[in-house]
Formats: sequence, structure tokens, C-alpha cells
Amino acid sequence: MRYAYALTGALLLGGTAASLTLQNPATAQVAQNEPGSIAAAAPRAGAPMSFADLVAKLQPAVVNISTTQKVTVQQQANPFAGTPFGDLFGQFGGGGGGAPVTREGQSLGSGFLISADGYVVTNNHVIAPAARGATVESITVTLQDRKEYKAKLIGRDPTSDLAVLKIDSPTPLPFVRMGDSGRARVGDWVVAIGQPFGLGGTVTAGIVSAVHRSTGNGPFDSFIQTDAAINQGNSGGPMFNLNGEVIGINSQIYSQSGGNIGIGFAIPATEAKPIIDTLMKGQKIQRGYLGVGIQPVNDDIAAALGLPKNKGEIIGRVEPGGPGAKAGLRQGDVVTAINGQAVTPDRTLSYLVANAAPGSTIRMDVIRDGRPTTVTATVATRPPEDQMAALQGGGSDDDGLPGGDDDGAVAPASSSIGVTVQPLTAQIARAIGVDSTVQGVVVSAVDPSSDAGQKLKRGDVISSINSQPVRTAADVARVVAAAKAQGRPQVLLNITRQRTSGVFLAVKIK
Repeated sequence: MRYAYALTGALLLGGTAASLTLQNPATAQVAQNEPGSIAAAAPRAGAPMSFADLVAKLQPAVVNISTTQKVTVQQQANPFAGTPFGDLFGQFGGGGGGAPVTREGQSLGSGFLISADGYVVTNNHVIAPAARGATVESITVTLQDRKEYKAKLIGRDPTSDLAVLKIDSPTPLPFVRMGDSGRARVGDWVVAIGQPFGLGGTVTAGIVSAVHRSTGNGPFDSFIQTDAAINQGNSGGPMFNLNGEVIGINSQIYSQSGGNIGIGFAIPATEAKPIIDTLMKGQKIQRGYLGVGIQPVNDDIAAALGLPKNKGEIIGRVEPGGPGAKAGLRQGDVVTAINGQAVTPDRTLSYLVANAAPGSTIRMDVIRDGRPTTVTATVATRPPEDQMAALQGGGSDDDGLPGGDDDGAVAPASSSIGVTVQPLTAQIARAIGVDSTVQGVVVSAVDPSSDAGQKLKRGDVISSINSQPVRTAADVARVVAAAKAQGRPQVLLNITRQRTSGVFLAVKIK
């Protein structure tokens, strides 16, 4: 409300100047929707009065995909074993001794034919095992005319969530071609065809709501967002433009209920096609890899470092011996561009590196200790996702710090950020579960009324503040005081929490 009042006052005081300016149309700024500036009398060429003719041509190439799976589950142990009721427990499906049993499962989704000889594109999650211990026994592709074909899995890529199947038919099959999703604009009409909830061919229409949308789910994370209704079972189905070209492969929905709320995501066709072509040849997908852990430069981190918001990503961890380490990247570096392409929330560092060919050389624009520099790296091949998860590590939230308690009492803070710290010794490192190579100070107490109290916990290890190593409470106080003298509202901490290292947190100065 404060902003609204200030704006009103400015308009009232500047009314005379505004009237003088508007009398000069040659230089005046007019409203974006000024009458006559937007042609609304007739739709653009190619926009139909109905989608019926378009759908009639396209729908035969859209298929239903179902799988049959064997799922091994552990039976619940009989709690009445050894009692007169022991036999009754087994009669109700509980089993008697907890032995594993195998059951049948199914999955349903959509896909589309991309060639007359039977190649089918879908999402990997449509044909993947539904749970740990499950195996896919068969994949069935059903066409619009209800003809069923057993499909062979040609290739899959979990990272991009794409898979290619092959069915054999004695006659040529209807198919559709991939289009150029790079030409899609926000506001363009799109049509989605799929098999939601196993109901059969279903058509929905909407517009492109956003492009280059990141959902935070990995390095290949750039989607077309649409409000065309996409529900469970639409996964793997095509998204068409009004020329009948496939510009996206429906992949995800955003929903708290599991149903459509007008936010769906499709993999852009221009990014999917090279992967599909590679899978069709029976080859593996290779992506670039730097061997670093990264975080976005959010508002807090940007304020702590004195950098622009939403520009670049900060290096939190550098894998020893990896391509990033060999290139000289350091913890705390902020990478702002790759080969001239800016690193932004829409084009993340992971995305740009993953799209670089393994073995190629990339040039990175880096801000290090507040000064710009350039780093050149030779990109390696990204490991499989299970190995990536192991490299990133994990940990529990148990507090292994000896002494003290978590009764919520406010301890005297050793700095103006609201934390009490002590040097990290080998004994404390073992107790809190951090690697013996980690150096820094360990948080022994936090002031719950401070910003740090909302972000840090006992047992966190602070290795550096604003890229300055800290090993004692005096180091912490000195670096924070220097930042405060420079007018910085926050400081940037590099912390380790058990096996998770290289995490940056911006903390407000009290």
C-alpha cells in the first residue's frame, strides 16, 4: 500500500508535465494496448474456427501405451505367530513369515508414432518399472483403431525422460513429424492429444504459457509450459502447434491433487529430437560434466556478494580430480556465462554444461572474490544418475555435537549474525559425521531470533564467510565486522552438514 500511495502522489504532482508530454505524439510513450495498436478484427492466418480437421489428421498417430510388470513386495510378518490366531493372519493376505511375494502391476501412458515403420516416442517414466524390485514384462501399444502391438524397447534416457519403442506392422502406420519448438511463442495456440486415465483418445487445447521453464529437476530442465489440460496418462503424448507439428512431448503436471490445474509441462521438440535420433540408432546419450556442485544466486546470496540478482550460479563443491578442479574452478566462484551464453534461472549452468559435447572445451565467465575472470575447461562425460546421487552424498539431521542441548535457550553469540562457534577438532568431526578433511568452525548454538536461527543448526560447520576461511570465533567476528563496515546487509556462509558439503547460505547481519 505504501508503494501505491507514493505512486498516486507522484502522478498528481506530475500532472502538468504529463499533459505537456502527451501533446507531442512523436516522442510520447503510449500504452501497450492503445486502441488500434493490436489487430483483433480477425485471427491470424492458419488459426482455425475449429480444431476438428487438425485433430482428425493427427489423432491416428497418437497411441496408448500400457505395461505389465512383476512387483516383488515384502510381506508383513505375522504378529500372531505362535498363537492360536497365527493361521488366521495368513488367510487375510498377510503371510506368515514375511517372505517376499511377486504380484502383477500395470502402468498407462501415451505416445506417438514418428515413422511409418513403427517407431514410437514416449516418456521414460511411462515404460519404467513402477517401483523398486519391479520388472517390466511386456509393453503394449494400442492404436486409435484399437489394434494392439507388442512393442520392443529400443532405447531410454532417464535424464530427459524420453524413450523410443518399436512395433512391427505388415502395413505402413500413420505418423507425425517433429517441428521447431524454438519458434513457439508465449500465447500461441497448442493442442494436446493423449490417453488420460486410460479413457482413450482425448484432445485438449490451450496456449503456450511459458517457454524455457525450469522446474528444478535436473540438468535437462527446460520445458514448454501450457494451460492445455494435461492429466495422468497424458505423459508421453504430443503437443501440436496449429500447423500440426509436434513442438513438445507432454511430461509433467504441477498439481496438489493429481489433477489438472492449468499448469503442464512438455519437453521441447528441438531438444528431444537429437536424443530420439540417438536412441533410435541404439546409442547411449552422452552429456557434458564438470564435476562441481552448484547453487543459484538467489536474492540473499546476491546481496551478500554484491552481485546482480538472478545472474549466475555459485560453485559450492569441486570434485577432486574432476574437470572443474583441473580447470581451476574454486569453491565460491560465481559462473555467469558459458561460451557467451548467460547463466540464468532459465538457462542454468547444469543445462548449458550438459548440452556441451564431452571432450569439448568451454569458456566460463567467472566472478571470483568480486573480480571477473575467465576459466577454460575440458568437459567430461556425465556419469549415470545413480552414480551422481552417490557423489552428491546425503545425511541425516541428527545432532552429533558433543555437549550442550537443543532446549531453545539463547546462547551468547560470538558474532553479530547470531551464532556461537568453536574450532572444529578431529573428535568433533567424528561426532557430527563430517569428513576429516573439512576445516572450519562448528556451530554450537544459534540465536532463534536471528536470521541464522532459521537457517543454521548445531553441528553445522562454517568453512568460510564471504570467501574468507574461518577457523576460530575471532575469524568469524572479524569477517562479519568487515562486511558490516562495507554496508553489506548479509554475509555468505559456506557450510558442511554431515556428508553434505559446499552449501552456501546467506545470513543477515544483526
